[in-house]
Amino acid sequence: MTTLTRPQSKKMIAGVCAGLAERYGWRVGRVRLVFVLSCLLPGPQFIAYLIMWALVPKRPY
Repeated sequence: MTTLTRPQSKKMIAGVCAGLAERYGWRVGRVRLVFVLSCLLPGPQFIAYLIMWALVPKRPY
């Protein structure tokens, strides 16, 4: 497995979902779908995304 970073390519907003998908070997589309569906439920999902955007480093290449 690779370390968790936000890729320069394959990103839609900040690359958090693409980075999670790469890290765990999942499909990017599924991670995005799960995130969007989870935002319909009560909870801090969007805030968690913003925190990951700030804390997960961007891949330099």
